[in-house]
Amino acid sequence: MKINLRNFFTGQNFKLLAADLIYDAIGSILFAAGIYTFASGASFAPGGISGIALIINHYVPFLRIGLCTLILNIPVIAVCFRILGKKFFFKSVKSMIISALFMDLIFPLFPVYSGDPLLASLFAGALSGAGLALIYMRNSSTGGTDFIIMSLKKKLPHMSIGTISFVVDGAVIVAGGFVFGNINAVLYGVLMTIVSTTVIDKLMYGSGSQRMLLVISDKSEEIADRISEDTERGATLMRATGAYTGKERMIMLCVCSKTEVFKARSAAHKIDPDAMVMICTVDEAYGLGFNRPEPS
Repeated sequence: MKINLRNFFTGQNFKLLAADLIYDAIGSILFAAGIYTFASGASFAPGGISGIALIINHYVPFLRIGLCTLILNIPVIAVCFRILGKKFFFKSVKSMIISALFMDLIFPLFPVYSGDPLLASLFAGALSGAGLALIYMRNSSTGGTDFIIMSLKKKLPHMSIGTISFVVDGAVIVAGGFVFGNINAVLYGVLMTIVSTTVIDKLMYGSGSQRMLLVISDKSEEIADRISEDTERGATLMRATGAYTGKERMIMLCVCSKTEVFKARSAAHKIDPDAMVMICTVDEAYGLGFNRPEPS
């Protein structure tokens, strides 16, 4: 098959590849800073393949963390390849290689933090979480337990990702406690994992989160009109029947921004002071008036 390189380098494929590489580079810098600069010098192991790599590096210093991570990922990739698909696989391999290069070639040129282990665990979690979030945003990963967790989730859909992550990462963190001979190593590893997970969630979902109002009232149509006037947000009406009273009512659903939700709630209670108003958090909203999904 003939490939027109000129069209490629000026087309959508090149833009997507360039965006992937930028996100990979920035994400890898942050991730490597968290693992190499802060975690490696504080005598504790975070969860995942990176934690195992740190433990091995503790016993075999010449085997660098990035290279060790790549080696450990080989059997994981072999097992999970078919489950996760080719596209995710190849994008993740690219991200893994870039991350390993920064980890082994760039960051050893800079000093390692050797201060308070508590601060090290906090900064390690924040930086690695921010780095992973950027990589995840491009539908990629750094391999390791990401592959294991996603594969187990497909095989065991009834289990939550949080439960699977806790089991997989928890085993590595506890092992780090035995290796470094200190219960604090376990606590620091847990703290880093909590901070990292929180940062990932906030960066990936928090910035784009919206609010959803569910209003149950006899005046739902009037409330929808008032909300539209005050916030310029549309609403959806759904017919429902009360289980206790058997009375039929309309449920109004409206998704709006964090700043608009209070106007919408006030509008509902101005029309019907007795209306039941429920406010929920929506991690992300795509469509007219909200985010536009980026092509992957």
